[in-house]
Amino acid sequence: MKNTAFTKFHIEMGAKMVPFAGYNMPVQYEGLVAEHHTVRKALGVFDVSHMGEFWVKGPKAFDFVQKVTSNDVAALFDGKVQYSCFPNGKGGIVDDLLVYRINEETYLLVVNAANIEKDWAWCTKQAEVMGLEIGKEIYNASDEIAQLAIQGPLALKAMQKLTNTSVEDMEYYTFKKLDFAGVKDVIFSTTGYTGSGGCEIYMANEDADKIWKAVFEAGEEFGIKPIGLGARDTLRLEMGFCLYGNDINDTTSPIEAGLGWITKFTEAKNFIDKDYLADQKKNGIKHKLIGFEMIDRGIPRQHYEICDAEGNVIGEVTSGTMAPSLGNNIGMGYVNTPFAKNDTELFIKIREKLLKAKVVKFPFYKG
Repeated sequence: MKNTAFTKFHIEMGAKMVPFAGYNMPVQYEGLVAEHHTVRKALGVFDVSHMGEFWVKGPKAFDFVQKVTSNDVAALFDGKVQYSCFPNGKGGIVDDLLVYRINEETYLLVVNAANIEKDWAWCTKQAEVMGLEIGKEIYNASDEIAQLAIQGPLALKAMQKLTNTSVEDMEYYTFKKLDFAGVKDVIFSTTGYTGSGGCEIYMANEDADKIWKAVFEAGEEFGIKPIGLGARDTLRLEMGFCLYGNDINDTTSPIEAGLGWITKFTEAKNFIDKDYLADQKKNGIKHKLIGFEMIDRGIPRQHYEICDAEGNVIGEVTSGTMAPSLGNNIGMGYVNTPFAKNDTELFIKIREKLLKAKVVKFPFYKG
């Protein structure tokens, strides 16, 4: 079991620790619902150091990232971030990820913790075919980098106290390299996985203690608190953001998952599975990821059956929870495409009972 650079702080602050993706991680501190509301109303700190980071550098960097990811890397500019996925050559998804363009020949790929080894094996396999030097032109820096996500409407205001570079006016999905809390060359980005604004701070492990203490000191007047993985999941689900392993995986295509917006079919972009996914987009799909809210009382959970009024199975729940911001039970799941239209009546099979629900548009939480 790995520890992050911040594990000792979680334990000192009384977190309930659990194994997650091979790491010892905090699932909650004072409680999931209280932590959820802290992020929606003020600001909270997530340790996301378990995420993976791959550097891609050199004259072949652009062509490599353009080949292995679904989104159009040509649309990026220095300081811009892009949400994307790795198509797996079989119509599914190796992982979803963030692509940071540092410059024309330098990209940072940020991948999910549970998929680091799988993603690295996939990327190096493709890199070898394209002639990139492993360990130099593509490099796995996951064990060297710590990351904090400070999320909530007051996050940027609080973090502005720790840098002379303007960050409060940063646009969504951008980043800056800056001096932060006395540490040089920190990557400060605004991608977010909660729907409440905020930032991510990438740092070397050796700078983690200094930055953790500075972040909590700067945020004290705004009510900053540490937040666990439990609230991270309810926050992302209220936004309809996919979680790898739940809502997307090796068998789901980005078109089926509603991620057509990160799957770009430009003439100059020849990426893995391009023809297969273009055919899905043109000719349609058999099942589709939808969001639904419960009408009857009951909490939907992963793998629960989704049925029609006659009890015929038409799909499966991939994620579900009681949504603290909404006071209602919500979920995501794949259904046969005819049942994917907004306001369609569905039934979730919970403890052998068919409980009524209806299809709703993402996001569940409107802010």
